[in-house]
Amino acid sequence: MRISISDTGVGIPPEAAPHVFERFYRADKSRSRQDGGFGLGLAIVKWIAEAHNGTVELSRHPGSGTTFTVTLPR
Repeated sequence: MRISISDTGVGIPPEAAPHVFERFYRADKSRSRQDGGFGLGLAIVKWIAEAHNGTVELSRHPGSGTTFTVTLPR
């Protein structure tokens, strides 16, 4: 099964891409916890996918969004 989620935001900078699945990582350093988010969501997605022998991939589209694809085996 393959699930893809896309947005139309500003995209993820190249230097942030290797870190987005790390716990507590935030690509936008100006965001605070008061603004929402703890930097755990993508780390949890990766953990769940890998726990089911799956993968999660990131496709960057600078200036026009990001796509995350979760693939799970049968």
